[in-house]
Amino acid sequence: MFLSIILARFRQWRRSRETVRQLSALSDRELLDIGISRYDIAQVARRGR
Repeated sequence: MFLSIILARFRQWRRSRETVRQLSALSDRELLDIGISRYDIAQVARRGR
């Protein structure tokens, strides 16, 4: 059970990092089009939305 929690957290962290990477690659205009600012990227990635 403990190992499954660790693996789930690790997967969540990887998804978050991938989301940050992808959103960071967008231009400011593209980010504005989807309704977020560059400042919000980390928070959006953590929420998983």
